[in-house]
Amino acid sequence: ITTIHDREREQSKVVQYDTIYSKELRNMANETPTHPADSNADFNEFLNVLNDPSPDDVLPPEAEKETEEEAKTSPEEEVPEVLPTDRAIALSPQEQEPKQQQQNETEQPNAAPEMERSGCEAVGDKVEGSISNFFLKLGHFCSFRPKTTIGIALVISIICAGGMAKLNTENRPEKLWVPQNTQAEVEQDNYLSFFPPSSRFEQVIATAKEAGGDVLTKDSLIDAMKMHESIETGISKPTLEDGSEDTSSDETYTLTDLCTPAGGSCATTDYTNPDPICFCLVVSVLKMWNYDLATLEADTNILGTLNNYGSREDLEGVLGAAQFDPTSGELVSAEAISISYFLEDRSSVEGGNTVDPVNEAWEEQVFLKTVKDGDQFPYLDLSFLSTRSFGDEFGGEITGDLVFVNISYLVAFIFLGATLGSKFCGRGSRWAMSLSALVLIILATVAGFGVASLCGLLYGPVHSVLPFVLLGIGVDDAFVIANAFDREREGVPRESEDDEKLVKRGSRSLARAGASITVTSLTDLVAFAISSTSALPALASFCAFASINIFFLWALAATFFTATLVIDEKRQRANRRDMLCCITRKTSPDEEDTGAKEGRLPIFFRNYHAPTILSKQGKVVTLLTFLGLFIFGIYGLVNLPVEDSARNFIPQDSYINTYSATADEYFPSSGTSLYITFENGESIYSNRVSLAELDTRVKGLSEEPPYIAEPTSDSTYQNVMTGLKQYLSDSGTANIGGATLGEDGWPTSYEDFVSTIVKYTDARGPGSTYRGDVAYDSTKTNIQAYRVKLEYVRLTKEFRGEVLDDASRQIEAMDATREMVESWEDLQPSFPYSAQFIAIEGFKIIGSELYRNVGLAIACVGVIVLITVANAITAFLITANVAFCIVEILGFMFALGIVIDSVSVINVVLAVGLSVDYSAHIGHCFMVKGGTNNDARVTETLADMGSSVFNGALSTFLAVAVLLLSKSYVFKTLAIQFALTVILGVVHGLILLPVLLSLFGPKPFASAELPPDMKNPGTESIESIEIPKTNKNSVTTQHMQSLQD
Repeated sequence: ITTIHDREREQSKVVQYDTIYSKELRNMANETPTHPADSNADFNEFLNVLNDPSPDDVLPPEAEKETEEEAKTSPEEEVPEVLPTDRAIALSPQEQEPKQQQQNETEQPNAAPEMERSGCEAVGDKVEGSISNFFLKLGHFCSFRPKTTIGIALVISIICAGGMAKLNTENRPEKLWVPQNTQAEVEQDNYLSFFPPSSRFEQVIATAKEAGGDVLTKDSLIDAMKMHESIETGISKPTLEDGSEDTSSDETYTLTDLCTPAGGSCATTDYTNPDPICFCLVVSVLKMWNYDLATLEADTNILGTLNNYGSREDLEGVLGAAQFDPTSGELVSAEAISISYFLEDRSSVEGGNTVDPVNEAWEEQVFLKTVKDGDQFPYLDLSFLSTRSFGDEFGGEITGDLVFVNISYLVAFIFLGATLGSKFCGRGSRWAMSLSALVLIILATVAGFGVASLCGLLYGPVHSVLPFVLLGIGVDDAFVIANAFDREREGVPRESEDDEKLVKRGSRSLARAGASITVTSLTDLVAFAISSTSALPALASFCAFASINIFFLWALAATFFTATLVIDEKRQRANRRDMLCCITRKTSPDEEDTGAKEGRLPIFFRNYHAPTILSKQGKVVTLLTFLGLFIFGIYGLVNLPVEDSARNFIPQDSYINTYSATADEYFPSSGTSLYITFENGESIYSNRVSLAELDTRVKGLSEEPPYIAEPTSDSTYQNVMTGLKQYLSDSGTANIGGATLGEDGWPTSYEDFVSTIVKYTDARGPGSTYRGDVAYDSTKTNIQAYRVKLEYVRLTKEFRGEVLDDASRQIEAMDATREMVESWEDLQPSFPYSAQFIAIEGFKIIGSELYRNVGLAIACVGVIVLITVANAITAFLITANVAFCIVEILGFMFALGIVIDSVSVINVVLAVGLSVDYSAHIGHCFMVKGGTNNDARVTETLADMGSSVFNGALSTFLAVAVLLLSKSYVFKTLAIQFALTVILGVVHGLILLPVLLSLFGPKPFASAELPPDMKNPGTESIESIEIPKTNKNSVTTQHMQSLQD
């Protein structure tokens, strides 16, 4: 890397040397010099130039005068070390024409015209020089001491990996996908302070075997009762850590041991000899027979008994597709029965997971075991759900599909082995380097995970996709370094390269590739670092993990991979077998090494691809095609919805999907529970009349926000104040304390009110159903809060043939509910709570988070590219190229039915990091290609870097394509979005960006090398001139040999 004036003086001398010696050498090679006298005179002048330590003496007068003037006006500067290139320096074609005309007249070339550099270009030259010099020195160390480098890399990686001992796993959705310190979180904390988690939910929906058949036949009900008895009497045992039964323990559990205590579960209760199930919270029409099979079998009027269950609305809450006589209003038939069980919550948080081993064991060993064996109930079809179901099905799907991770790495290994070397098998193969690239990625992964763990970052389920991200980036860097290593050896046989020359080649190749991988790694790192500021903890942690891992990828690629590449080169020079380096191969005549040659892909890019897209017609077609893609992307981006895709996480063949479909069909009004909590016992007592009539305030809200189901049954409206008021009106206080009632029908004092409601809600009191709805102080003399249970209608919609929870309506429902409660100024303090609010807060912000993070990431990519490429035009073109690519990815997401959710939002952020690689490599390579003809520079760029970009993209695509076979929503969505990123990223990098650079590309760096086809006519590379066989001791031969060396 030289200063501008020094480079131009040097270029003038080379042009002069070329003109003098190339003609003489060609004449000698042909042994038929056309003008011997002129040739001898020119060659003698050439020898004088070689022997003269000051070649400026032989410049023509005009050039001498120009040089003297430069010396007067330019201060002496120390010339830094010149980075060697593999080709002779020559003038551009535009500079050749006037020079050639002058040469035809005088047989002497003039010095190259001085190329002015702007301040920005000078800064770019300096940045490029600094980066190249750094990697030149690093490459020298790694090539000179490869084993030491590998040892240091291994030691550092292993030490950093030790941090994984502090890996902080987190699987709770509310800690992963919910913005922290939100209103929903405050509401949840307040609610749980009064009403801690109390129940786990288990439900069975039984339908007749014949579709649409009546399930209220005696045979069907007997089967349902038998199923209940199996569940009630089933015994579970504690489990070990691996999930197996602990046979050494004598502890056993049944439903009545674990259920949530409640009264009123039976139609009649004998308190002298009570059945334990009658004090468990179980909701079903089977209560009409006190959950007793003999009583049911003895009943001769099934429908008459069922009509005593309660109101029509109560029956519709537990019966699906119930039919009533239009005249009498009595129940006639139904197609489904629901039976719901509630277990008392015994959960705790261990290692970021909510665990409840006792209840989970009962659910697996009793409940799920019974309902899965549906053949023992011949008159029923069963759909069922357990609290542990989601974790079992989703976790099992992820675990089962982890085998695809191994297959992906195997595919990457095979592809790398087939393409890194010049041959698939034999001399020139590089299977060991393929393994080295995968080891590099694994080391970077474990080291990055260790450092991230030491930093306290949480690790969630979605982090399992990180190995694929690192595989794509790491393979790309390996191809770039290997390609530079090979291009530095073009035309040089391995046998002629000693260790010293190999070290120099390693230095030059890393100097050549280092700047390119630095640009891409730094942009990836910053893009992820920006997204680590996301309000969604899982996204923030994932991006922070990715940033740390990318740093290790960059460091290990530049050191570990370069060192192994040098060792492998020594192995090939010694003719030892690949992967079995202790065995020497037998060289066959067709395997003689004549130096690295340009491969098929570079030839394709040079001779076919570049001419096609750089022709006038090619440029027009390219720009119009990508304009159409961009418009399509804008359309998809505008229409891309945010949806609750929780159902998609469940495998297609899971029993959960069967249950969801059955529930949607027979119980469409059964949605998410909503609780409105009223605080302060004194306020509750003073507002007792309004609270008892609260149902009047929530009627008629099912068709519009807040979408609250009509309060017409116990399943959709449960209010202890309403129940107590009705009881006091019907029965007075004789059985619940005997407190005096006032004119309004309520106890006359707050103290009497508290004592009355305590006895009313006792487990054996008339209002035992409301037992868990009132929070008292420790002495039960003061009410802290009470809750009213409501229910949202089922907020679902069909999207591209799939039933999804409607996120937009859920957001509307949450916001409208809060506004409604705040508007009840006479009933304060109060607040709403729903377990779904936490997730809805995530839906509310995830769309804006996506566009915010992607926008910031692209902006930062632009800044980093500007700093590293140090050219505003190239940086702008690269950044615009990445932005176009991301917009088009979002458009194709809409076309393929992928919505914005917790999985896709991470993959879009990944797309920024991956797509910038394909463009940044091409853009940086363009800047180091010399000349003033942009089409020629783009052609050389594609021939040099195109194969590396294409191979890196293809290896990533093949590795991720394996995941398309996965049944997991996470991996399948990852595969689709990765495929989109790779395909669109590589076509933008290899088609659109080259066309833009050819049209608007800036000047090259001062240190840029000129490709062969841009040399002066009559100028050839030294390596291409054959030295004639003459007397070995002749001066001519000695000088020519020295020149060639």
